[in-house]
Amino acid sequence: MGTPHVATLTFLGAAGTVTGSKYLITVDGRRILVDAGMFQGDKRWRLKNRDDFPVDPSSITDILLTHAHADHSSYLPALVAAGFTGRIWATPATIRLAAIVLRDSGKLQEQAVADAVRGGYSRHADPRPIYTVADAEATLPLFHAVPWDRDVDLHGLTARWVRAGHILGSASIHVRMGERSVLFSGDLGRHDHPILKDRQTPPGADIVVCESTYGDREHPEPRQAHEPLAAAVRRTVERGGQIVIPAFAIDRTELVLHALVQLTRVGRIPRVPVVVDGPMAMAALDAYRDESLDELDHDITVDDFSDLDLTEARTAGESRRLNERSDPMIIVSSSGMAEGGRVLYHLRRILGDARHAVVLTGYQAAGTRGRALESGAREVKIFGHYVPVRAEIVRDDEFSVHGDASDLMDWLRALRPAPETVFVTHGEPEVAETFARRIADELDWVAVVPRYGEVVSLLADGVDPEDLDVAD
Repeated sequence: MGTPHVATLTFLGAAGTVTGSKYLITVDGRRILVDAGMFQGDKRWRLKNRDDFPVDPSSITDILLTHAHADHSSYLPALVAAGFTGRIWATPATIRLAAIVLRDSGKLQEQAVADAVRGGYSRHADPRPIYTVADAEATLPLFHAVPWDRDVDLHGLTARWVRAGHILGSASIHVRMGERSVLFSGDLGRHDHPILKDRQTPPGADIVVCESTYGDREHPEPRQAHEPLAAAVRRTVERGGQIVIPAFAIDRTELVLHALVQLTRVGRIPRVPVVVDGPMAMAALDAYRDESLDELDHDITVDDFSDLDLTEARTAGESRRLNERSDPMIIVSSSGMAEGGRVLYHLRRILGDARHAVVLTGYQAAGTRGRALESGAREVKIFGHYVPVRAEIVRDDEFSVHGDASDLMDWLRALRPAPETVFVTHGEPEVAETFARRIADELDWVAVVPRYGEVVSLLADGVDPEDLDVAD
């Protein structure tokens, strides 16, 4: 393919907010979407999940997926339900995890509607899920696996997936159209992931879209690994309480179990029952154990959890029976931002009792229950009722597998050639602006924080605004 006459990039998510990653590439009338995540957090963003998509989904030929986290993948069934029938390209591990995420998302949405109807707290006379389990199942046959670090021909364009070191299968994606190119960072991991193979440096591009989740901060260097978690477990067990750890089923649950094994082995926490509550988390753990995916660091394997008094609550009945227990134990359950899933039932039960503790293990987006707990809220709303917060709230920052500001800068510095423009996305507005200024100051590059819905040209000579097909 020669250089196109018109090539634009439209920011349909992760612009002005951390979640909902969606980037629309239009090349001479052809439409390709990079990532298809749902918005989370603030209601004004969540409502966009129910809006009509800005372009007809049936007009999109291909979707390129960086990784399987919900804010990058879980809008896919909504697009399929609205008419998308094209190809979804992703690494084998991302396809394995995305199947878990999409099925669970459809199930949770159906369950949330059922709970709202039964509880009478929906504002809608006939509440409906954004999509169903059936829509998720209809999405899975559209996936196509891609190899690592090789150009994939997309009928005139090429795309290359390069390890990003964030979660199993996560990638940065380099897209070339003739003589022009654009690089999407996806979510970037730290220099050293505790379990996965290290991230790699992709080819440089004319235009770079870079995440900025932690673009205004550095991860602390602890004197003792995971001491906030260990200390919270010791204190809570001593007072006869339970520890609830909201953790993303994809990657975070595996890292939490890994840490609990290490802490138990050296005697830094007492041996107490550990329960992983949720079939999604266990299915993800099975993926991490699958050696055929070839994703783990060659020196590391997922721990033998025999050192833990570990049980799995796979069924709803097994989960409900946890409510009958009063003995000290650790419950690991999703979601990581306490926005849905079984963890809400545990939080509703334990938050009002000062004996218990909640350990937050990752980024908490604005507008989520996790952010409210992190910020010291005295009460949070769960299932239509306000629940007092008397339990101890602790944060362990070491679990984050998002690169900090220096990690992101190092990734950018390594790109060859240097880009013409960096678009800073996937960050809260103040954070994204801070990181864009750092890029400009330290690298002397053009760094811009795009607006939601903004359209930019991918060509060197620009484009007539009349050719832009999505309104700014």
